[in-house]
Amino acid sequence: FLHQADVEVDLVKNELKIHDSHSEPWKITLVDTGQSTMTGSRIKKIKKYIGNNPFLLTYGDGVADVDIKTLVQFHLKHKKICTVTSVQPSGRFGALDIDVNQNVLSFLEKPKGDNSWVNGGYFVCQPEVFNFIEDDENTVWEKEPMEKIAFQGEMMSFKHDGFWKPMDTLRDKFELETEWQTGNARWKKW
Repeated sequence: FLHQADVEVDLVKNELKIHDSHSEPWKITLVDTGQSTMTGSRIKKIKKYIGNNPFLLTYGDGVADVDIKTLVQFHLKHKKICTVTSVQPSGRFGALDIDVNQNVLSFLEKPKGDNSWVNGGYFVCQPEVFNFIEDDENTVWEKEPMEKIAFQGEMMSFKHDGFWKPMDTLRDKFELETEWQTGNARWKKW
């Protein structure tokens, strides 16, 4: 994918000019959903812009080398209303398998994901997901909406084995900045 354009935004005149664009034919809508609005309620606020088309969601506080085209194709093929990208984060500590007598049966240094898959924060959704979100400011996407969608058998997992890293801690920030500054940003695909 190639994402290159010079963009001028004039907020006073409410004008946008694109100069010398060499970009994908994407439509991006930025919506002010409110500073204290929870994740599910933020999603509900974009409903009027979606129409009947599938749409993509991400949190924006992490980076990955998810193949978006393959993710969307996977979503369209299975016909469920929600696809969540699942990842196995890097382990931070050595894992011990301990028996009832305190004997260490095995040791594995920093196992990837502890054999668990977690929400990687990249979603493809059908507009039907809006039916699972209340009309308030307090709905958390990862609670009732996702739980109900999964319970009703309408969620699929797109397993991503590639690079994924959240930026939740100062340590994460330093690691990601170091990768970027040294030219080793594994998520950079342009």
